[in-house]
This record gives sequence, C-alpha cells and structure tokens, in this order.
Amino acid sequence: MGIQLQPGTIAPTFQCIDQNGKTISLENFRGKKVLLSFFRFAACALCNLHVHQLIQQYPNWQKQGLEVITFFESPQENIHAHVGSQQAPFALIADPKAEVYDRYYVETSVEKIESIMKDKEKVRSLTAKAEAAGFALTHEAGSNFYRLPAEFLINENGVIDIAHYNQSVEDHLSFEVINQYVNTNSI
Repeated sequence: MGIQLQPGTIAPTFQCIDQNGKTISLENFRGKKVLLSFFRFAACALCNLHVHQLIQQYPNWQKQGLEVITFFESPQENIHAHVGSQQAPFALIADPKAEVYDRYYVETSVEKIESIMKDKEKVRSLTAKAEAAGFALTHEAGSNFYRLPAEFLINENGVIDIAHYNQSVEDHLSFEVINQYVNTNSI
C-alpha cells in the first residue's frame, strides 16, 4: 500500500466530462456532500452491480444533500456501452488514462487481485451475485484488471471526511456508513 489521502485533506480538484457530455467539476459541488467513487472499468460486472445499488440509494441521498460522482478507468465509448446502459442519475466519468485516479492515489495491485482470483469459491459467489442481477462477466479490451476501487466522502467545504481504499474488488464503503454520514455528517 502506497500513499493514501487522509481525512481532513482538501479533495484534489478535477474537471471532466460525464456520460451525458456535461462538464463535472468538484468545485461546482461546494455546499454539498459528495460520494466520490472510483471503480475498476466500465464492463466490470461487480462494478456494475455496485452502480446499480448506488442508483437505488441515490434518490434518498440526493434529498439529504449528497451527490454521487463515479469514475471508470475506461474510454467514454465503453461507459456508454456498459455501465451507461443503467441510465444512472449521477455522473459516470471516463478516465482512461487514470489521471484523476492518480490524484486520489487509487491503488493498482497485481498481488491483491491475484490473491482474490485464487479463492475460486469466492470468485464463483461474486460472479453469481453479479449475474443474478443481470451483470455478466464481460472482457473490456485494454482495461486495468488490477485496479482496486476506492471511495471518498467529501464535505460541503471540499474536505475529505472519509477515505476508503478498498482491499478487494467487492469491498466498498458500507451504505450504513454513507447513510450515517448523510444524516449526521460524522461517523
């Protein structure tokens, strides 16, 4: 594990284009809480499953002042072909060169991903869960298979309150923690 952003750090800024061609800048979200999620790649079945779960939670979070911004280490056309088909009501951003990933120190780990892949039962279970929700394993040419997701809860002033660097592909910041953050702005 290398460098990681810590709570209390000003969130690195970015300006990107989302799946709808809208310019998304972190500065435009000042005054709102933000869940910033970095996923692996647009065709990742487990990532698509988690986006599906975020879509289900989003209306409640939005009413409470939380916005969601997601990144994928994929080109824009792959966003549209895969995760974009879910019609997410929040920003899906293509970052094929991992420029914003690098600003947030989102980890790539051959060792951690290969360790997960050795646990065949876990892989089968995760695959079955994604496929049951309609997200089949799909190869995405040129994708960074070894990327690990990461999530950040950023406050109204642009400061990171929670930095969650995932230890495996299915490890995400729990909805319980996010809901508590939305409701109390503390954990």
